Amino acid sequence: MTTYMFPGQGSQARGMGRELLSRHPALLSQADEVLGYRLAEVYQDERLDQTQYTQPALFVVNALSWLEQRERHGRDPDHALGHSLGEYNALFAAGAFDFRTGVLLVRRRGELMGQARGGGMAAVLGLSVERIAEVLERLGVSSLDLANDNTPSQQVLSGPREDLERVAPELRAAGGNVVLLKVSAAFHSRYMRPAREAFAAFLREFTFAPLRFPVVSNVEARPYDEARLPELLARQIDSPVKWTQSVRYLLGLGEQTFEEVGHGQVLAGLLRRIREAKPAAPSVAEVPAPAPREPSPQSVPAAAPASAAVRAQALGSRAFRETYGVRLAYVAGSMYKGISSRELVVRMGRAGLLGFFGTGGVALARVDEEVLAIQAALRPGEAYGVNLLHSLDRPEREEQLVDLFLRRGVRNVEASAFIRVTPALVRFRVTGLRRREDGRIEAPNRLIAKLSRPEVARAFMSPPPADILEALVRAGRVSEEEARLARSMPMAEDLCVESDSGGHTDQGVASALLPAVGLLRERMMAEHGYATRIRVGAAGGIGTPQAAAAAFIMGADFIVTGSINQCSVEAGTSEPVKDLLETLDVQDVTCAPAGDMFELGAKVQVVRKGLFFPARANRLYALYQQHPSLEALDAQTRSQLETKFFRRGIEEVWEETRQHYLRVAPEVVERAERNPRQKMALVFRWYFVHTSRLALRGSPEQRTDYQIHCGPALGSFNQWVQGTPLASWRNRHVDEMAVKLMDATAEWLEQRFQGFRAGP
Repeated sequence: MTTYMFPGQGSQARGMGRELLSRHPALLSQADEVLGYRLAEVYQDERLDQTQYTQPALFVVNALSWLEQRERHGRDPDHALGHSLGEYNALFAAGAFDFRTGVLLVRRRGELMGQARGGGMAAVLGLSVERIAEVLERLGVSSLDLANDNTPSQQVLSGPREDLERVAPELRAAGGNVVLLKVSAAFHSRYMRPAREAFAAFLREFTFAPLRFPVVSNVEARPYDEARLPELLARQIDSPVKWTQSVRYLLGLGEQTFEEVGHGQVLAGLLRRIREAKPAAPSVAEVPAPAPREPSPQSVPAAAPASAAVRAQALGSRAFRETYGVRLAYVAGSMYKGISSRELVVRMGRAGLLGFFGTGGVALARVDEEVLAIQAALRPGEAYGVNLLHSLDRPEREEQLVDLFLRRGVRNVEASAFIRVTPALVRFRVTGLRRREDGRIEAPNRLIAKLSRPEVARAFMSPPPADILEALVRAGRVSEEEARLARSMPMAEDLCVESDSGGHTDQGVASALLPAVGLLRERMMAEHGYATRIRVGAAGGIGTPQAAAAAFIMGADFIVTGSINQCSVEAGTSEPVKDLLETLDVQDVTCAPAGDMFELGAKVQVVRKGLFFPARANRLYALYQQHPSLEALDAQTRSQLETKFFRRGIEEVWEETRQHYLRVAPEVVERAERNPRQKMALVFRWYFVHTSRLALRGSPEQRTDYQIHCGPALGSFNQWVQGTPLASWRNRHVDEMAVKLMDATAEWLEQRFQGFRAGP
């Protein structure tokens, strides 16, 4: 078998390719036109060593060398691979894109990488990846990433320059030769994330052709999955170049003849050292399974094992990732009162992930302000969403929020606590439906419906109710064409099955509920014949890799976290609350009545450690069930409420409540004054509003009355990160938590699967 190798940045030399370029004037002219400058001049001057010029210059020389190589041999190789930039030449050779497109791609890649500043890189010779990781772990350095695994004894580290300088003497003492490289930034590391994100958005403008032969990806050391080509090209910018693993993968396939195509023989030298390394590289089938161990949340700059098959980016549904434009099937779900804050949503969006702003209990004007701020902070293509909480007694609130979403162009809405489909939801979902030229229905507005009951799942898997559609058409709120198209699509293409979660909960069991809704999905798909498969995700109790793995194994298309995110830097709650949350264990939560559905007896899961709120909230609900009015309360009970619960008189509480509703919904006051029991409910509900405010503000008074929605997932997360920097919430950032959790989930799954294959 023959494999072609294409070199990358670092192989350039002044004056290279002079004769080669002279033989291809038309292609050189085409490249000059795309680039806006004369490449022939770049090959002769100092610009050749500047990233934004180096990358197009190398791509063109490699591409022309390939065209001549193919003309000489008259056939394609069996495989190809390229080192960093060289991967674009391998893909060009395999037919993924034409010459002009290749120049466009590397021009933009070079510009983005050339704009990066700060940080550096260091070559480490004579030490293995494992030995380097040991030294860094001993020093407590977690800020450096492995950028290149070139050979078993030649690595490149990337990260803050001061940390590279700090570890260099220790690496030398361990037997390595360390050379600090003259580069402008920390390439192929986490610090290139902004460049990766910008490039990912750029790649969405392109389509790619099927590959004529396999190309091995730098990111995964395995042949490209063609459907994921844009994703892997973007990830290549901030991921390590797994050159050793890539070569060993090819060697494991059988006898290989490698030919280097392009300028120089850098890769031939790396290949020789990989071949010479002892012990000899095993074949793919012979790679032994490592002993199972618990995944660690800490960052270690070591390459993934050559046998790795489970990847975080492959967990869940690819359709989900593509629909929302995210890199992981992971969502930071909403938390009421803006606890899932603007900062949280923006941080997730900038990381290529999806988060939802929590609108529950937030004034409409502030929601509008937060939406505008989120949109201003994110770049086109970066994902975000906003929550729509069911408002049982104020349906106009739902209508007002939907008006806002449609006016501001909010496309992703998380619908939570709904027990039925409402007109506001239907209007959001249906608005903008149109038939595309290829016959498919385009639905610009997407719902992720959070639910915990199969009958509610059935409603969201069904088309919008006919009576609601007809009423909306009559009212002129949706068009007849929109209503007609809506009848052949589900209310929501994404459902999130919520089990034992923080906040509103039915305390469902994930292992029973998720499969049941999954089976219902299959029946509903068959019944309605939808063109697009409904996706079913999982939420509740997800705070460790094992919990996330269980959800994916049960078939979850995506996972949603909540409780763990409110104990993060970005969460919009107070520091005293976060200080308490980071100490929780799994048993430190319990259930209490939900303030917004008080009369129905709905439950929320809350923190009980050191707090009186759960007991007092349950006491209020018991009093509501047992008495017809406030006047029916005995004197002792009334005194207890005023001195311990409310810390003010009941009449004062009522007057504050009354004034609030006179401003926002006068009809509520009218009903309460006619119905003493409803008045009592409103007074009791004041306590729930008050205790939420206490927690959000971090009030030093009445700390024992804090109402903090939380599930047991946070306790398990706290246990997982114990003894690591993440033990403190001040080191927890929502996007980094997401990536660590998903990476560790993939690692744990791989270890378990290998353990199963190895047998007892």
